[in-house]
Amino acid sequence: MSHPSSENAAVMPAPVTLAGCTFADLKFDNADQPHRIFIYRPDKPAPAEGWPILYLTDGNACFATAVDALKVQASYPNGTDVADGVIVAIGYPTDEPYDPLRRSWDLSPPPGRVYPPFYPDTPDVRTGGGERFLTLIEDELKPWIEQQAPIDRSRQTLFGHSFGGLFTLYALFTKPDAFSRWISASPAIYWEESAILSMESEFLEGHKEPLDMELHLSAGQYEGEILAPFHKGTAEEQKRQERAKETRTIELARDLAQRWAKLASSTGTVTFEEYAGENHMSVLPVALNRAVQIALRRKK
Repeated sequence: MSHPSSENAAVMPAPVTLAGCTFADLKFDNADQPHRIFIYRPDKPAPAEGWPILYLTDGNACFATAVDALKVQASYPNGTDVADGVIVAIGYPTDEPYDPLRRSWDLSPPPGRVYPPFYPDTPDVRTGGGERFLTLIEDELKPWIEQQAPIDRSRQTLFGHSFGGLFTLYALFTKPDAFSRWISASPAIYWEESAILSMESEFLEGHKEPLDMELHLSAGQYEGEILAPFHKGTAEEQKRQERAKETRTIELARDLAQRWAKLASSTGTVTFEEYAGENHMSVLPVALNRAVQIALRRKK
């Protein structure tokens, strides 16, 4: 068995930092508590029109993965079709990947409900804060970001997964001009009796013209009736099968994509993608990589 040299033994490991990345805890008027805003900015002059930008919900869980995916691919644009851009991730002042209580409020469409606490002796879980969260992004966060880096307002993308995917759809249905590209991964369309589908219907009633935007929906292979192999034969197999029939993530996302594909303009794009071998949580890195490829593809 080898031993470290005395020189290496004296070296103290240091925290890892991501080059080009910063964060700030900001208190917005449309929020009761601060949000942690993560930013990646390329270390080079911006294009004349400004940088394309990718906004991520669930920022703590998503930011580093998206930045790594961008750096690797933007370093070889001829082979990847991905160019540099800005990534902004909206998270919370925690070292955990999620703040379940706050994301339940921020990412769920109104009117919302009150649910029992996640854990004993913690607050009730409130939903329905999506309108305030969208206003925060549009009226407070975007102007602040534009003070940090020049942004191409015609190339703004919103990404969300799960509750974030639901929020992405809500934002699209209520403020379709806020972004030009929308990426909804494993959206919780079933949430609160699929109330989001009523919002979709109301939106479509008022928009008969072709939609000039890009919408990408996705889900993992094991978010439908097919269970992951490691769940088969377990004590929770039946419970998971019943849950899958309730959430119908693949089915609802694919159906929505098919409806919107009929409405897309000649320059619009609507797609659905099923990721092989992925479950609701493992799909996140795959979906983030696709988000980078969509949001930051080279300008033609």
